[in-house]
Amino acid sequence: MTIKPARFALTRRLAALSAVLCLGACMPDFTPLEGDVPDLPSAFASARDAGASEIAGWPQSFGSAELSRLAQITAESNLDIAIAASSIRQAEGLAQVAGADLLPDINGVQNGSRNLSPGTVRAASPPFTRTASNSFSLGLSASYIIDLFGRNRLMSETAQADLIAARFDRETVALASTASLTNLYLQLLASQDRRRFAQENTRNAEQVLLAIQARASVGTANDLDVAQQEGVVAAQRASIPALDQAIAQNRNLIGVLTGVVPESLNLQGGSLRGLRVPIVKPGLPADLLVRRPDIAATEARLVAERANREAARLAFLPTITLTASGAYQSGALKNLLRPDALAGALAQGLTQPIFDGGALSGKLRQAEGREMELLQTYRKAILTGLSDVENALIAIEQTTRHENLQAKVVETAQRAQNITAERLREGTIDVVTLLNTQLTLFQAQDQLTQIRLQKFQAYVSLFQALGGGWTRIAPQMASGAAGE
Repeated sequence: MTIKPARFALTRRLAALSAVLCLGACMPDFTPLEGDVPDLPSAFASARDAGASEIAGWPQSFGSAELSRLAQITAESNLDIAIAASSIRQAEGLAQVAGADLLPDINGVQNGSRNLSPGTVRAASPPFTRTASNSFSLGLSASYIIDLFGRNRLMSETAQADLIAARFDRETVALASTASLTNLYLQLLASQDRRRFAQENTRNAEQVLLAIQARASVGTANDLDVAQQEGVVAAQRASIPALDQAIAQNRNLIGVLTGVVPESLNLQGGSLRGLRVPIVKPGLPADLLVRRPDIAATEARLVAERANREAARLAFLPTITLTASGAYQSGALKNLLRPDALAGALAQGLTQPIFDGGALSGKLRQAEGREMELLQTYRKAILTGLSDVENALIAIEQTTRHENLQAKVVETAQRAQNITAERLREGTIDVVTLLNTQLTLFQAQDQLTQIRLQKFQAYVSLFQALGGGWTRIAPQMASGAAGE
């Protein structure tokens, strides 16, 4: 069978004419959304400088080689990041599936059969006869849905935008993992500092106890004085196990974040006093739109849903399908590839939704509602990002101020402790004053360490709020469907 070009051209004209006649079918109204981004301020209210700092590799800004090494291990081996990366692979597969609808579907066909017909009864011998026939075919079949109105392209763009969102999600997880690691490391250093203070204060309290016991032996102190100081020593000793527990648990949690078995984790720690205070400028609020991967991911999902909504609108239009097949067919295998055994077919079909019980309208309403939800989520993500930066800047300013004031408290308490220790040796101070002086110093030192921890954690929050140095290279994400 030979297909003439003129007949094939006629088929295409009929398909196009059928599509035009169906354009008057029922279609819902469509109004594109506008004003996606809320009004952004010209500068952060709590920023002292409008400049922007380069914060890529920000864990290094604390001046700890061990922290920098752990951050690098986390970026390479963290399991949460690996899970997010596997989601990217899934999104790549879905994008590939969606893109396949833009191409024809071609399949190879091969068949072989042998048929036996019922026998015919005869008077002569043999009493009946039976006939057999063979059939062989070898060829190709193809089908193609014409994307006349761009619906398949929109579905492909939806999948591509979802893929981009998955990649942004991976960067969000990586930033959160690095921030969690840094906070845990800071907590480890703070626990080590507090433990050192507790051990030092225990030794000092034990020396005071010896001095009071010596005074009691000569009658210048009583048993109550000794018991009170023994209580101070016991309290300091009792604070150490909880700090040891915190140190060990922080080590284990750091092991989880770095993807390393805690028993094999080489971790030394150190002191908060050995860290460097970072210097960071937040830049402009509008920069967050390209500096935070979570905002970029939300935007990509909004773009995907807009393409999906447009595709749901186009589902009301007709669908045109072209099919073709060609094959060699023969009753004998030796004649299968002869030119006269070639046969073929070409067909065109058009499907127009007429009545579906409201299914298409329901899908469109669902897509519109989902788009509105993602639009508000996108706006909220932007406002949350601005709030995160402002809160981090306020926390840095106030904790720094608090640390300076608390350092003066520790300084005066230490001076009072030195004076009472001297007067204790001279025997010119009462035990109550001594006890109060000791407790004031111990509490001031411990509180200073916790305030210093809060200050460094505020810097971690600022780095995370600014996107951790990540910068989006804006991809082409279904810009037509976004209505921008």
